[in-house]
Amino acid sequence: MHPALNIAVKAALRAGQIINRAALNLERLQVAVKRQHDYVTEVDQEAEAAIIETLRNAYPDHGILAEESGLSAPGQKSGFQWIIDPLDGTTNFIHGFPQYAVSIALAKDGQLQQSVVFDPGRNELFTASRGSGAFMNDRRIRVSSCTKLDKALLGTGFPYREFSQVDGYLGILRELMRQSSGIRRPGAASLDLAYVACGRLDGFWEFGLSPWDIAGGVLLITEAGGLVADPAGEANYLHVGKIVASTPKIFPALLNIVQQGLQTQN
Repeated sequence: MHPALNIAVKAALRAGQIINRAALNLERLQVAVKRQHDYVTEVDQEAEAAIIETLRNAYPDHGILAEESGLSAPGQKSGFQWIIDPLDGTTNFIHGFPQYAVSIALAKDGQLQQSVVFDPGRNELFTASRGSGAFMNDRRIRVSSCTKLDKALLGTGFPYREFSQVDGYLGILRELMRQSSGIRRPGAASLDLAYVACGRLDGFWEFGLSPWDIAGGVLLITEAGGLVADPAGEANYLHVGKIVASTPKIFPALLNIVQQGLQTQN
């Protein structure tokens, strides 16, 4: 395992322990509203602090972009930046809905190099290093062998913050409901992307995401043999917050439907 990935795993497991402890006493959680439909708890903050401490101790010159604490300046000289979501799926977590994860990725000059997505409730650890494949609990994973959209199980996330995109999204949802074998909306994008990487989902699309929602899962998919793009078919998903990902054979059809839906809205 790459040294940086080993540190990321250590940080994710430490955060997972904090989350699992808190999950035993959800009624005692203090929940604050950051904005409409967007929540933060002391668990998010404590888990993020533990991750940052672990990363800083190992790599003090690396930059950090974290959901709760934002962007920290160090890392400009090294070119390295950690992208962190300490608890992706906070709304699920505070309701006791067991679909949430810790997501940590490392980019070098904007290119993803290492990633970890950890599901503390199921003790499933997804990891990837650029050029070295993707794994779940040390077992090599691959995207599914699905070759036709009508056989595909797809994942998505509802645009619950950016309502200006709802009409376009609903058009895409309607068409994919008709053309796929089923659609799921679990509520934690990093874990949804990990599920594409290991073949539990054949594809995924979502809009209105932040870099920390996406970064950990993207490298898992590409290292597992899948394809990832923004709706324009480019690799700007971290910047535009829109993502389409799937197995190679169904990717053109999925991307085309997403593109048509967005054009209809515009």
